Amino acid sequence: MEKKIYLVSIGKNYEGVVEYLKENLKIVYPFEFVPKEIDLEIESAFNPIRRQYLSQLILLRLKKEKPEDAFMILGIFNKDLYTDNLNFIFGQAEPSSGIGIISIYRLREEFYNRMENKELLRIRALKEAVHEIGHLFGLPHCLSPTCVMYFSNSIIDTDKKSFKLCISCERKLKSVLKTLK
Repeated sequence: MEKKIYLVSIGKNYEGVVEYLKENLKIVYPFEFVPKEIDLEIESAFNPIRRQYLSQLILLRLKKEKPEDAFMILGIFNKDLYTDNLNFIFGQAEPSSGIGIISIYRLREEFYNRMENKELLRIRALKEAVHEIGHLFGLPHCLSPTCVMYFSNSIIDTDKKSFKLCISCERKLKSVLKTLK
């Protein structure tokens, strides 16, 4: 049985991001990607002072929704995320449960008061999805600014890096994947 990674859009899927991820994540990860849309109770994760959503609470909700045949779940979220000690995050992964999340909120050009660019949004979402799935496989942050596993402190960092793993991170991933067979 092929391992499935569910791409769970929380709420409505905007700009075809989930479909784009489904097709392009296969370039990096040899798995079946299954799109799924769910209605998730997220309002308790909203912090009205920050006007953001606490990622850990959404990860907990996703964990409860994990299908039995899911190897991993990557949530795609349209709202601004944060975690303790950080102003915002593009995504977060919890390797122990196989659950991760990305937010496309700050990946949109409109967030930076620029013209909408759907293709750039999809490419940025791909980079963040590959990054968080990499963490789900146990990959740490990389020191190479062009590697997808490099930590993005800003959208500039995201735009500079590739959606692919560097040679060193690819080697680490191959080692992990061998243990799954």
